Amino acid sequence: MKTYDLVELASRNLRESVLRNSLTTLGIAVGVASLVAMLSLGIGLQQLANRRLEHSGLFDSVLVFTPRGPEGFGPRRAASPAEPRRLDESARQEISRIAGVAEAYPEIRVPTEVRYNDRPFRTVVEGLPPSAAESAAMEGIQGHFFSKPDAAEAILQADFAKELDPDTARLRGRPLTLVYAESVSLGNFPPGRSPTGPAAAGRSPRSDRGEPAGFSVLRKEATLTIVGVTESQPNAGFERFGRARIFVPLDLAEKMIPPQISALLDSPVRQPAPPAQAGSAGRPTDGPLYATLIVRVADVKNIEPVENAIKRMGFSTFSLQDATRNLRQFFAVLDLFLGIFGSLALAVASLGIINTLVMAILERRREIGILKALGASDRDVKGLFFAEAGVMGLVGGAAGVALGWAIGHTINLGANIYLQRQNLPSQTIWLVPWWLVVGAIAFSLVVSLLAGLYPASRAARLESRC
Repeated sequence: MKTYDLVELASRNLRESVLRNSLTTLGIAVGVASLVAMLSLGIGLQQLANRRLEHSGLFDSVLVFTPRGPEGFGPRRAASPAEPRRLDESARQEISRIAGVAEAYPEIRVPTEVRYNDRPFRTVVEGLPPSAAESAAMEGIQGHFFSKPDAAEAILQADFAKELDPDTARLRGRPLTLVYAESVSLGNFPPGRSPTGPAAAGRSPRSDRGEPAGFSVLRKEATLTIVGVTESQPNAGFERFGRARIFVPLDLAEKMIPPQISALLDSPVRQPAPPAQAGSAGRPTDGPLYATLIVRVADVKNIEPVENAIKRMGFSTFSLQDATRNLRQFFAVLDLFLGIFGSLALAVASLGIINTLVMAILERRREIGILKALGASDRDVKGLFFAEAGVMGLVGGAAGVALGWAIGHTINLGANIYLQRQNLPSQTIWLVPWWLVVGAIAFSLVVSLLAGLYPASRAARLESRC
């Protein structure tokens, strides 16, 4: 039998029992719609989580620290294959030149006393780079980001801002005084002087032995202008030295020269202290030692090669991409279970295909017998029933995808209306990618053909005399 004749016969048979075939096709469409709706929910939630992580500025970040850990305490870690080294300015510049690195900057958190309207508050100040203006934490900021990289300005975390004034809008433009400790290297003072005045101490004995010279601190004050209030906290996933509630430009935070935790400990690599050079009195001229660096990559795909390059330099690393592996596994399992539950409806619909085709055999026994008497083979009869099952599967699959997309779009619309009423940004919760459309239609076709196996085999066994 020619293919054209086969298709024409299948189409005619489907048109003869319109109601029954339409109901069977509708059952397939409902099954595919449930499958698409279930899987699109899992895909949408996974994409939403990934977008929020990427936009937060944490998903594309690598935390760099010495092998003793970000605090410098505890046993030496074995994560770095190279010999450990100092995490100083030269290391920072070297890391910045690694392919795929967008920027590398120190994590500076300064414990401070804040004075506002002559009232003292104790909190932590964090330095933010200019790139933080594009992070999700600054999306709903009341006010604006820093006007310059070293501006004497501050952005307050919303909870802390309410402590200063319940009406946070009145804080913008108001002055804020920070009282902080500035680190001063003891090794850079000439003999007979100390950070606080004349003394007979001379150089540090540790410096004479070629060890880190140690440091002292000076009490400093800085007056800043409040320019904004933010609900979220940048770098929230990396906080360790206390939650920051005041944010200042990173260049300004570096000028504060805060004591670093690493300065309290012997460096894992012994290096003789360089000779004192001309510079500001009491300030180290060999560059600071950083407790941690935050490295941002231009593309999240570069996280692993950047981490490996930093480890080869002798440092240890941590990234939230390592921690999100469990999250990806969770969504994989969720998608699997949603797909299984969605497929149950399609499995029920396949029973409708079997019932429809079996009934067609009983009604068309005489027609099948005549076809065989005219020379139709068993293969031709099977092909006829397979064609009918395939058409119902394709039409039902396409209709099911459209129905599933309509369900997801309606739920997205309703959810976004609710979010807008709560003053929250709109989100895409249901997502139907192109591969899900193609896969759902193909799956529907395969299930329909499998459901047609038994009726087709039964029809092929009929004798020509029937």
